[in-house]
Amino acid sequence: MANKTLIEQLNDLVATWSVLYTKLHNYHWYVSGPSFFTLHAKFEELYNEVTLNLDEVAERILTKGGKPVATLSEHLQMSHIKEATGTESTEEMVQTTINDFKTIMTALKEAMGKAAEEGDDRTEDMLNAVVQSLEKHTWMLSAFLGNNQ
Repeated sequence: MANKTLIEQLNDLVATWSVLYTKLHNYHWYVSGPSFFTLHAKFEELYNEVTLNLDEVAERILTKGGKPVATLSEHLQMSHIKEATGTESTEEMVQTTINDFKTIMTALKEAMGKAAEEGDDRTEDMLNAVVQSLEKHTWMLSAFLGNNQ
């Protein structure tokens, strides 16, 4: 299969989105303190967006003739990020989300490069839109922590 490497990269993203979905649910349920209402809603917004990204990438894999990974063990093994520990403070939840988004953007850009190499502008465009969204979320979450200069 000519696009085997791209499908593998997309499957890594499927696994990563799946882990992030669960992680953001964890944060949504367990955030506490003065920022509860703000972050409870934000984490829900983010995991809903992650669901859309997960489905879109998995369907793109199917469109290209591949098979998306679909078990929790595969997701945990292949993910670019780690699951929540359950002990994060509110600030750590936000900072970890920022770090995870940066990690995912790196993986997205690598997959975009492979898609471009293969002349697959549809996949490249799809991934580019996700990068733009994550850049905005990263900026906003950094501002929440007071880290924007």
